Amino acid sequence: MQVRHTQRQGNKIELQMTPMIDIVFQLLVFFIMTFKIVTPEGDFNIRMPIAAPSEGQPDPDLLPPIQVRLQSTGTGHLSAIRMGEKSLGRNFEELNKEIRQIVGPSTGPNVTGAAEIEIDADYALRFEYVMDAITAISGYVGEDGSIITLAEKIKFAPPRKP
Repeated sequence: MQVRHTQRQGNKIELQMTPMIDIVFQLLVFFIMTFKIVTPEGDFNIRMPIAAPSEGQPDPDLLPPIQVRLQSTGTGHLSAIRMGEKSLGRNFEELNKEIRQIVGPSTGPNVTGAAEIEIDADYALRFEYVMDAITAISGYVGEDGSIITLAEKIKFAPPRKP
């Protein structure tokens, strides 16, 4: 029995690049055409407390900052919401109503842009309650489904250690 050894020639496999490029362009066009630009959720204008020199005298035409105090229990749950001297219990809807009365759209032009709200939360308060407060303060959904902004300037007081 005789076995022939044939040498294999270096057969090269050529890739067809044209169909690959066509597919890439089709995918690119698909993603560009289906891309929808939406307002980012949770995009708040929040100033955190920092140890910096003061910025000078505040503008007397602006409203004074509205102070919202969030008190917690020892386990981090919300025990009370206070706005100034008024106690709101633990109801964020009541907080939203109070903010609407102060800076709502019926109070005049440019009041919502000038309103500044300071959140003073206990050190041990859980994050979910702070986010609920920011949601109640920043605005609400109108009857027609549009978002009505109440306050864009939200700042935090330095944390209170237990």
